[in-house]
Amino acid sequence: MTDLNEQDIYPSMKISNDRGSDKIEPVKLGERLKEIRKSFGLTLEEASKKTGLARSTLSKIENEQISPTFQAMQKLTRGLQIDLPQLFAPPKQVSATGRRDITRNNEGKAHPTSTYEHELLATQLTNKKMMPFKSRVRARDFSDYSDWIRHAGDEFLLVLSGDITFFSEFYEPVTLNEGDSVYYDANMGHMLISSSEEDALILWVTAS
Repeated sequence: MTDLNEQDIYPSMKISNDRGSDKIEPVKLGERLKEIRKSFGLTLEEASKKTGLARSTLSKIENEQISPTFQAMQKLTRGLQIDLPQLFAPPKQVSATGRRDITRNNEGKAHPTSTYEHELLATQLTNKKMMPFKSRVRARDFSDYSDWIRHAGDEFLLVLSGDITFFSEFYEPVTLNEGDSVYYDANMGHMLISSSEEDALILWVTAS
């Protein structure tokens, strides 16, 4: 990532866990199974192959048309590699917060450093679950950095223009061109330099 000071980014990334007064409702097993399947990115056909249950059976369970037998639940937990109690956890309630923050072109908060010229985006929002920002990469050589950059969370990088060389602690350096992207564990040491004639421009999204 960057040599951006963590106090400039992470105070706004506090994730609230307040649940309020949840009402206890009967668990809808089919709805819960569908939520688990989709969280794994599986189609009914793929889940059928993993669990050994017929696609039609899975569909009927998810649509509350039939109740699964204990044997069927065992196949589900083994095939999806989950614990049985997970099937009985209430589905997550999603509620819209209505939050929105528009940042016009070149109107983000500037934060220049020795290797990057950052533009922080969506700075009006607090308690964000991610931090997006654009950066112009000034660094031109590995030696421009005194050490690997590493911090908590995951990070996504998209090259908007120019070319970069992406260095990471456990992989060989890789060249990324305009339109290329990389998602990585930011706890792993990483850094990048511009390898094009002009300074590369990238979009970064950091999430805790």
